[in-house]
Amino acid sequence: MGETFIPLADLRYAAALPRVPAAHETRPPDGLVADRLGRPLHDLRISVTDRCNFRCSYCMPKEVFDRDYKFLPQSSLLSFEEITRLARIFVAHGVAKLRLTGGEPLLRKHVEVLIAQLATLRTPEGQPLDITLTTNGSLLTRKARALHDAGLKRITVSLDALDDAIFRRMNDVDFPVADVLAGIDAALAAGLAPLKVNMVVKRGTNDHEIVPLARHLRERYAGRVVLRFIEYMDVGATNGWRMDEVLPSAEVRNRLARHFPLEPLDPTARGETAERWRYADGSGEVGFISSVTQAFCHDCNRARLSTEGKLFMCLFASRGHDLRALLRGRRPDGQGYGDEEIAAAIGLLWGERDDRYSELRGAGQAAAGSGERRIEMHYIGG
Repeated sequence: MGETFIPLADLRYAAALPRVPAAHETRPPDGLVADRLGRPLHDLRISVTDRCNFRCSYCMPKEVFDRDYKFLPQSSLLSFEEITRLARIFVAHGVAKLRLTGGEPLLRKHVEVLIAQLATLRTPEGQPLDITLTTNGSLLTRKARALHDAGLKRITVSLDALDDAIFRRMNDVDFPVADVLAGIDAALAAGLAPLKVNMVVKRGTNDHEIVPLARHLRERYAGRVVLRFIEYMDVGATNGWRMDEVLPSAEVRNRLARHFPLEPLDPTARGETAERWRYADGSGEVGFISSVTQAFCHDCNRARLSTEGKLFMCLFASRGHDLRALLRGRRPDGQGYGDEEIAAAIGLLWGERDDRYSELRGAGQAAAGSGERRIEMHYIGG
């Protein structure tokens, strides 16, 4: 009687119950919260599903994420109202940008309803939020218009090769590249621009696609699409990451510059992950995300919320903080936790943050770990 059963999927990653400070210890959020390294809280990445219809080897290798893999049950997922409530609290702490991610976020039914709810939020200064979404593009032809009409501002599409055979091999579900390109066209036609395309570069697998993909996007979209090259990262514990498969961004840039001269651009905002360069002929720009060879931890202002409400302070974390327990739980007096109490708990967590895994890895100082698995990319987003 009264027993509570927690699905095993919920226990996949350890999560602590956040401490809710006493009333005399707190003050209302003022948008100025900073962590131990002085980094503000500016971006919140929200995973709306842990499921994906691709099985890319660097993220969800098929031999691990097969038909027997237990994804989170629907009852574990945060509702759209719970996500919006948390987003509102994070905005009070200074968050101005929300990125919806997954897994594949367009697999979450009626995700445009969530976008419409988030689009009503405003910063303390009364400004709308920068709301964007990262997708593999497989469902964009069907969803692009609804996403835009709901209030989505921008979109990022993952595309690792222009060659169809290579792309099918990399997504490992035989999905054609033409359908992703059609999704990009649909997104632009719906007004989701400028659009970004992310290419994860893996030496010996798709690095010969760097120039062909850049050329195609330059010629077809004339600056309306920004291609960004991402170094293959050691996220999670299942992708078999090896340093010799990392192609440094400097080499990617040199390969590209031999065909299309490049000029550096200044960052547009603090904490920007991509180093920006423009084509010298004025036909747009490209970006380089160098989280392995040029770690940018010192400016990282991103928090990550998993689909069932665990807050992670770093993409390479093993442990999170269970915000869902505060959303659905009760205080000792039987009352639910108020927004001000959850805000105080989040402010305390961010204030204690000191994560900088990539910098430590680059310096050869990253700890081997406690035996706990790092969170997987599909679970928390990129």
